[in-house]
Amino acid sequence: MKYSTFMMPLHPPGRNVTETLQEDRQAIILADQLGFSEAYVGEHVTDAAETVTSSLIFLASLASETHQIKLGSGTLNLPNTHPAHIAAQVAMIDHLLKGRFILGISPGGLMSDAEVFGNFGKDRNAMFVESINTILKIWDSEPPYNIEGEFWNVSVAKTMIPDIGQGFIMRPFQRPHPPIVGTAVAPFSKGVTEMAKRGWFPISANFLMPEWVKSHWPKYCEGREAVGAVPLAKDWRVAKSIFVCDDDKTAQRYALEEGGPYHFYFKQLSRKLVNGGRSNLFKTDPNMPDSDVTADYVTKRLVLAGTVNSVVEQILAFHEHVGNFGNLVYACHDWMDPKLAKRSMELFATEVMPRVNTALGH
Repeated sequence: MKYSTFMMPLHPPGRNVTETLQEDRQAIILADQLGFSEAYVGEHVTDAAETVTSSLIFLASLASETHQIKLGSGTLNLPNTHPAHIAAQVAMIDHLLKGRFILGISPGGLMSDAEVFGNFGKDRNAMFVESINTILKIWDSEPPYNIEGEFWNVSVAKTMIPDIGQGFIMRPFQRPHPPIVGTAVAPFSKGVTEMAKRGWFPISANFLMPEWVKSHWPKYCEGREAVGAVPLAKDWRVAKSIFVCDDDKTAQRYALEEGGPYHFYFKQLSRKLVNGGRSNLFKTDPNMPDSDVTADYVTKRLVLAGTVNSVVEQILAFHEHVGNFGNLVYACHDWMDPKLAKRSMELFATEVMPRVNTALGH
């Protein structure tokens, strides 16, 4: 089983943005050094806690400071930007990374972003589908393009000058395009099936109850089989919030109790999702009242924390429950204590994952 990392990122509002950006960069540089296979970075424009406003700019800053790790947008929120802009920027970063780029896409989940970009209340799922279809058409076409849609049109017919190159949109380094992934957040997600039909890959979110994570694999199989393809477990990425420490007492305090970065993360996230009508993600009983979806409840249900031996056992139990998957995605959290945060990543990569793979016979 491979291992990767994913950061939203989420920091306490009021922290120095210059510092948190450097902290997030150091986390990915460390992941590269520790053999993580992929790193995904989210983006939001209207959130004081999530301070990467452009995942592509952020990842471009790491192009020359990382070597083997693949870098992915996690995700580009497609309704918020013109597809021609996305097509050109993704193509450029794919060249900068010489093919180490993974294109993560979604409709976007932050409603204040949707409002500021003017698509709040619109059919953002339809915008998402039209956007990625337009991007793929751009990369597969020659100018003047002449792509017409409900939300966007793409053409340079009036202004192109072919002999000097005016009117041409850059194509990616990887052909026909970089691998495409999408974050799966809904139980029994129909989106996973549609991704599978198109040869894209799902990442099951780290804030889903294991029962809902388990529901994604059958939906992925359904999509692959619908197009005559064989579903492969290696293509399923599953994210988890994990903290590894040298003693259980510190693990309890740092990862599970109020005042720690993991509890802060789930306090922020649960409030956003519950207020946005997505409390079902945290429940296995639909009759559970929303008032019971507390940060304590969510953190203790979703974080795997403890010493190396304990975390190995927890990962193996989780794997047995949800089914076989090919890439465990370690969710990054605020480095409230940089020494503990770095140590957790090191123990995860050098101690936990080798033991997990040995136990799984890999």
